[in-house]
Amino acid sequence: MSTKIFVVSWTGARPPGKQLSCAYTLSVAKQAKTARVGLARALSKLGYCSRSQAFELIRSGRVQLNGNTAKNPEAPVRLGRDNIAVDHQKIAETAKLYWMLNKPRGTVTTREDEQGRETVYAGLPKHLPWMGPVGRLDRASEGLLLFTNDSQWSAKITSPESHLDKTYHVQVAAVADASLCESLMTGIQTGDAEPLQAKKARLVRAGEKNSWIEIVLIEGRNRQIRRMLEARGVEVLRLIRVAMGPLELGVLGKGQARALTKEEKNRLDHALRAAVEGGPRGATGEHRPGA
Repeated sequence: MSTKIFVVSWTGARPPGKQLSCAYTLSVAKQAKTARVGLARALSKLGYCSRSQAFELIRSGRVQLNGNTAKNPEAPVRLGRDNIAVDHQKIAETAKLYWMLNKPRGTVTTREDEQGRETVYAGLPKHLPWMGPVGRLDRASEGLLLFTNDSQWSAKITSPESHLDKTYHVQVAAVADASLCESLMTGIQTGDAEPLQAKKARLVRAGEKNSWIEIVLIEGRNRQIRRMLEARGVEVLRLIRVAMGPLELGVLGKGQARALTKEEKNRLDHALRAAVEGGPRGATGEHRPGA
């Protein structure tokens, strides 16, 4: 397997939010072999924009590949060897960024919303280059949401094969008991081919009319927790993701965002490797309840 070495100098404005033209310079070491990817994917892998934005740019004739206008989003590109430009300005791989956001309830996990609803990007500093969300939280859900321009890392985090623990604190309109938690771990049939199942479920605290349950997932199917509890006739009042593997939401304020520390990124990478090697047992770290 060949090793790719990139030396990057970033001299332009930030990659696209609404403005999609900026200047970069790139110095790339010679490589014996370079894998080919589609042009739209190449723009995403270089951290310039999302793949959907890349499709729009390419189809509108604003992207040049080796000096020629390219309108095929699947045109093969040799990363590190072919020259890619947007509006005739060369682009290059930007420094990899890894951020976390405490998603507020009511925001949608998308760049722009057709209905004019506030998006999760409202919590990110405006000067940052383009970053995509790592997975999603639905509009009614809150808590830890990762962002990165490292598409390969994002795919590892969200892959079902990674078995990375994702921990949620869920307030329900019922006094939960051991049987409810046990059923979540045993598996609940909701109409899917296979029952939905939590890796762990435990009661955090209970009041007279409602309770908080900690639920750990390793798959994260669409609205999985809500669907499991709805099947048991239990209403979800709040749903907060408090950890992903060893990374905790901690004291990050609602709607606030920050970059991951080097140690946090390394711990996440270690947890990913351990989860893949350990299979469905997953990987996690010590963490305190966050809700």
